[in-house]
Amino acid sequence: MKTNQTEMFIVSAPSGAGKTSLVRRAIGELKDLTVAVSHTTRAQRPAEVDGEDYHFVSRETFEEMIDSDHFLEYAEVFGNYYGTSMGAVNDALTAGQDVILEIDWQGAAQVRQKFSEVISIFILPPSRATLIERLRGRGQDSDDVIERRTAEAVLEMQQYHHADYLIINDDFDEALMELKSVVTSHRVLKSRQAHLHAGLITSLTHE
Repeated sequence: MKTNQTEMFIVSAPSGAGKTSLVRRAIGELKDLTVAVSHTTRAQRPAEVDGEDYHFVSRETFEEMIDSDHFLEYAEVFGNYYGTSMGAVNDALTAGQDVILEIDWQGAAQVRQKFSEVISIFILPPSRATLIERLRGRGQDSDDVIERRTAEAVLEMQQYHHADYLIINDDFDEALMELKSVVTSHRVLKSRQAHLHAGLITSLTHE
């Protein structure tokens, strides 16, 4: 799993808080940072790409993957399964990439129980009204679904205190800067830098 040269980040947020947009921009602007694409049993939306947004699988396939311990974490949300592949995360970390797990609070709790060194980030909207406006603006869900998502969001947002970092996504560029700063700050921790640059440090500090 995680090595001295890599980090694993959890990013959690309620629907409509802007989590996916922030994560995509961050991995596009930071070197050696990738997101672990989740598996899901929900229907693929018109603009989504299988393998990029999610790996879309049947409920039967997902449950077979559960039985074979395929997932690092998984949860059932609004009647659909979502899960993160253990193999995909391991492959990315082994390749020297830092990994973001874009998962809900249930999955985040599972990962924190397994790996105490994981770095957890929670994203909140600037207001409940803004959250509802963003959900409606996506044009993807009916009013009934939006009402359910809003009610669920309140329960999700109560979980923010479990995270190490809290970002309020009011201004997108500012929130993006804060997300990238969390990643960058952990990349320059003394323990990681000392491992990556052991030869240089030895040459600088020894006669």
